[in-house]
Amino acid sequence: MTTDQILLFGLLFFVFVFLIWGRWRYDLVAFVALIAALMMGVVPVDEAFSGFGHPATIIIALVLIISKGLSNSGAIELIARQVSRFGTSLQMHIAAMSGIAAALSAVMNNVAALAMLMPVDIQAAIKAKRSPSLSLMPLSFATILGGMITMIGTPPNIIIAEFRQSSQGESFSMFDFAPVGLTCAVVGVLFVTLVGWRLLPKDRINQNSAQELLDISGYIAELHVQEGSPAIDQRVRDLDDVADENDVAIIGLVRHGKRQPGQARLVEIRKGDILVVDAAPEDMDKFVGALKLDYSSKGKDSSPLSNEDMSLWEVVVPDGARIEGRTAQSLQLQYRHGVTLLGVSRQGKQFRERVRHLEIKEGDVLLLYGASDMLAEISYWLGTLPLAGRSLDLIQRHKAWLAVGLFAAAITAASFGFLYLPVALAAVVASYVIFNIVPARHVYDSIEWPVIVLLGSMIPIGSALESSGGTALIASTITTLSDGYSPVVVLTLLMVVTMTLSDVMNNTATAVIAAPIAVDIASRLGVNADPFLMTVAVAASCAFLTPIGHKNNTLIMGPGGYRFGDYWRMGLPLEILVIVVSIPMILWVWPL
Repeated sequence: MTTDQILLFGLLFFVFVFLIWGRWRYDLVAFVALIAALMMGVVPVDEAFSGFGHPATIIIALVLIISKGLSNSGAIELIARQVSRFGTSLQMHIAAMSGIAAALSAVMNNVAALAMLMPVDIQAAIKAKRSPSLSLMPLSFATILGGMITMIGTPPNIIIAEFRQSSQGESFSMFDFAPVGLTCAVVGVLFVTLVGWRLLPKDRINQNSAQELLDISGYIAELHVQEGSPAIDQRVRDLDDVADENDVAIIGLVRHGKRQPGQARLVEIRKGDILVVDAAPEDMDKFVGALKLDYSSKGKDSSPLSNEDMSLWEVVVPDGARIEGRTAQSLQLQYRHGVTLLGVSRQGKQFRERVRHLEIKEGDVLLLYGASDMLAEISYWLGTLPLAGRSLDLIQRHKAWLAVGLFAAAITAASFGFLYLPVALAAVVASYVIFNIVPARHVYDSIEWPVIVLLGSMIPIGSALESSGGTALIASTITTLSDGYSPVVVLTLLMVVTMTLSDVMNNTATAVIAAPIAVDIASRLGVNADPFLMTVAVAASCAFLTPIGHKNNTLIMGPGGYRFGDYWRMGLPLEILVIVVSIPMILWVWPL
């Protein structure tokens, strides 16, 4: 091996280890690797940031903005709610929701598709009085499968198409992925509908994490302010230090039998007032002692959570959310925004004690309490996704057909070669801004910047690995190990290896590294490179064994109450099924 190859393989080993470890964010890992590659001289300085202007990076950013526009217009929600009505039984519900999830993911970002469909699915589960875990994992897997159908359905397809452009002079077209991707999606949806959900552990099937998180009646109390209490003449928010010290959340104030608006943060406390608090019994007792309060029992109709101006919201924390890695206390959620974090659900486990000090992780479900007209705005500010129906004012349903029409026109123009795909998508984004489908102030918020940084950082490293002969060396090793076997066996081996990588690290990074290896293998075997590239596209998208392989699997972990080991039960048979179905289909559509 040359010095450059040794250095690049060392860098890639660093990337793989830290992406699998997950302690550092994947975009930071990739960017550090790029800077290291530049300092070592293995990536030319004039190509340092070429990845950020790469067509694949631009297309992914534009697709994310368009996905936001389709969500804002209500087009997805209207379709999903209509389809969900056909779910008279569990199997019919899974079939209907999975079918629409796969179809939507073919033309928009699959994370956005899941974010829109997940609340519909959870509400259907509540109505049917069953655990959402039965249908959320099939829904997530269906969105991943649907992304394989078109070029813009998932980042690996975009990367593979653009790599073919640079290596062979011609890109895959929008629907070149459809024969193989659609076959895998149909078979996969049938599997999760008929068999997959039955493979989940019984205790998960009987668990309703959403309902458990909302069951808060044991933690609410009304405390009388009696004469001599240090709380008298102080504003409610002035008690934050004492409340925080005793892990108590003050969520309201009652005066003369009438609940004060909101959480009454600026109201001065008087003798005879009642503080409404949320806390564990032992913490509540300490709080009562510290402020010389007195207990009062709660009547059936006096629940502090039933006021018309206050609401409970369940939200899930996606990767990159503002609150991820931070605490409610560090964000001063209650002091600055008047919103209280009442509970956290993580992998089916509920946290109530000291939740304001709990570091929030991706996939957590948060129970927020605050003014009804503020929760939507605060949820957006936190970067979380609501698990109930969205507020009506956030969706512009009268623009649904306009949003769909503009997008369809762009796809048609690109498919027939009238417009270069990035230009067509950019025109859609500009139209969405002009018609205020995506407000100008939200355009950059719609882009998943960690993915952009990851891709922009990995593309130069991947190019350097290819130009240094590193990918040829890997391809040579694989062909040597499989010497004497048919190209079909090598193709299958490539799919298995790529799938395994995608299950433990980001699928975008997997596609960037595996694409040049696939072309080199095909060159050494003297066969067509297209089936090998298509194999990488399929395998990089199939991350069903773990919650960390794909963002959608992480998003459902909290709401579904899943554990790390639950995914392989449904995911392993599905991955085997994809291999069995896709290899013959690839060889039929893209002969060697």
